[in-house]
Amino acid sequence: MTRKRADVVLVERGFFTSRARAQEAIAAGLVTVNGTVIRKASDTVPEEAVITAEQPHPYVSRGGVKLAAALDIFQIDPKGLVCLDLGASTGGFTEVLLKRDAAHVYAVDVGHGQIHPTIAADPRVTNLEGTDARSLSTDLIPEPIDLLVSDVSFISLKLVLPPVIPLLKPHAVMAVLVKPQFEAGRDNVKKGIVRDAAVHRAVCEDMTAFVQSLGFEPMGIVPSPIEGGDGNREFLLGARRG
Repeated sequence: MTRKRADVVLVERGFFTSRARAQEAIAAGLVTVNGTVIRKASDTVPEEAVITAEQPHPYVSRGGVKLAAALDIFQIDPKGLVCLDLGASTGGFTEVLLKRDAAHVYAVDVGHGQIHPTIAADPRVTNLEGTDARSLSTDLIPEPIDLLVSDVSFISLKLVLPPVIPLLKPHAVMAVLVKPQFEAGRDNVKKGIVRDAAVHRAVCEDMTAFVQSLGFEPMGIVPSPIEGGDGNREFLLGARRG
């Protein structure tokens, strides 16, 4: 009896378009194999197993759920706007912007080959893969940016945001994901997780003050509707320039 990884089988059978999507569904408890819920994408299952799977969300990555919430909460309408997506990865944030009729999205990520093919193929997307956000300039992004969104990892927003401010319009808006595990300092991070609510509050207050120092008026900072993939609490920060 041939067995394969659960996430591989899910993609092969057409339940999901990528292993990343399959893994998210498995982690959320949305997949059963022969009537039993599975929790690990690495579990091996018989190729002929009876599988059921629910779609966890309508986006190419769960990040779309986060940005959709931010745009709704802060009443930001991307329609007709030129947008900059930092840490685009698979393209969840970019997809939300496209679905809400953004005029153009510059999708930036330091990695290669991550963005979903359907997103990369959209003529409204400029795929700037292999690009460090700190090196962006008008040579790469010739249009002034109306809306900045960000979902970066393994780096502080304090390092990423300042270099892109010159690319923004005078009244630009931002909706960025704040990840305490990359902002709180090593002493407050245990095994990659920040669990202390007091640290969460301190990070939120610090990031709010930071965007103010960049010339933005905060519209609020709220918990993300879903946790990060590693179980970390994350927060959505909205702010308007000028």
